[in-house]
Amino acid sequence: MIRTLTAALAAATLSIVPSLAQENAETPEPRVYESRGQVTIGEQRIRYSVTAGETFLHDSDGNPTASIFTTAYIADNMGDPRTRPVAFVFNGGPGSASLWLHMGVFGPQRLALPNAVDDGAAPYDVVENVHSILDVADLVFVDPVGTGWSRALGETEPSEFWGVNEDAESLAAFIRLWLSENRRWNSPKYLLGESYGTLRIGALLNELEGGYTDVAINGVALISTVLDFRYDDTSPGNDIGYVGLMPGFAATAWYHNKVDRSAWNNDIEAFLADAREFAIEEYMPALMYGVTLDANRQASVISGLASFTGLSEDFLERANMRVSLRRFQRELRRDEGLSVGRLDSRFTGVEIDGVGEGPETDPSFYGIDASFTASMLDYFTRTLGVEITEYYSTIGGVRGWNWDTGQSGGNEYINVVPWVSRAMRQNSDLEVLVAQGYYDLATPFFSAELMFNQPGFDQDRVTFTYYEAGHMMYIHEPSLETFAQDVRDLIAD
Repeated sequence: MIRTLTAALAAATLSIVPSLAQENAETPEPRVYESRGQVTIGEQRIRYSVTAGETFLHDSDGNPTASIFTTAYIADNMGDPRTRPVAFVFNGGPGSASLWLHMGVFGPQRLALPNAVDDGAAPYDVVENVHSILDVADLVFVDPVGTGWSRALGETEPSEFWGVNEDAESLAAFIRLWLSENRRWNSPKYLLGESYGTLRIGALLNELEGGYTDVAINGVALISTVLDFRYDDTSPGNDIGYVGLMPGFAATAWYHNKVDRSAWNNDIEAFLADAREFAIEEYMPALMYGVTLDANRQASVISGLASFTGLSEDFLERANMRVSLRRFQRELRRDEGLSVGRLDSRFTGVEIDGVGEGPETDPSFYGIDASFTASMLDYFTRTLGVEITEYYSTIGGVRGWNWDTGQSGGNEYINVVPWVSRAMRQNSDLEVLVAQGYYDLATPFFSAELMFNQPGFDQDRVTFTYYEAGHMMYIHEPSLETFAQDVRDLIAD
């Protein structure tokens, strides 16, 4: 009897094993790749460990819902890990992986590009990054769902993570999980974000510091800032957008020698100070008056606009003093058959349509995209040993973003400025660095200034820095060095 029962149990066990194996095969395991490296920063040779891989998020029932791919650099022997700063780094889009900040400025290796010209084709120049900030903080580069190799899992739709609030919720969950798994809750914490990543920081501050289980943030770097979409949007009826753009147009005209530099003694700072004043004191009131504006005053404003933007008075009059970004990109150097860049207006592109209203595409994006993608993937596979051959979504893989923050009703401009200012009021240690390129027309420097002119901020804890470069100021070598030091100062001070 006992032998018969034993045989029956063995047979039953054998029949169960295949189904368990099948179930495990259907449940993916996080892919994690560990390696080591070293980099010289200043006079320090810093050795570090790297963990590049997936972290799974789970629902309330414990089912995996998303895989967040990150690359974490932890320096050896750089002080007590309980108090060593850690910085979470991400780009924008929405829908962009973190390769730009990773390979452009903060990681231990970086892509070295020629100045403001097309990157051409491989091979590209990747060098040891002496400007990395690994000397002052451990680094975690984060790719949100739908970017890089991050993805939704199981029956979860990717769209569940694609929205202002949805994105912040998933990344806040990741940050809390990472802090627990790495025992870093008492570490000083920093958020470094570029472009939409700055809006993400606003939403993350609301998510991380808006409840009782706070994750207090020591500092944030807003790199090419957009927190309130009113200030760089020129859709019909939003005249404030033209005001936000105008000093950026002026900077671009200066760079391309379309203004009389001698009138300002070749001093760009003096020129832009006057452009700011003109935008507020003359241009904005003229737009507010609209069709009731006195003809003589209109002529005076148009003359001033022409002197700052390099556009003709005739064009400005026909445009009703309202020049959209695309029109400016095309018009400034139309007579030469060129357009200027959106992300970085130092770049130019050849236009075959001499009467086109806007540029064929953005020359400052196609001027860098291939090099960043190639260098990032080569670094992952060759240096970090990441054995993933799936498609890596650099940017553009996210569709149908939910812009409703719960207060806008889905019909108004997104504005997370109140969340940032509230976080500063409720966290006395929160420092804000606002880093802006003069030649960035995607997130103009003057628009950022207007956002932070609003009530509610502790202005003593807000620092603006400026660079004679564009949206990604770090692709300009002199700006890279200054910018990296500015972020290092934010963390080290």
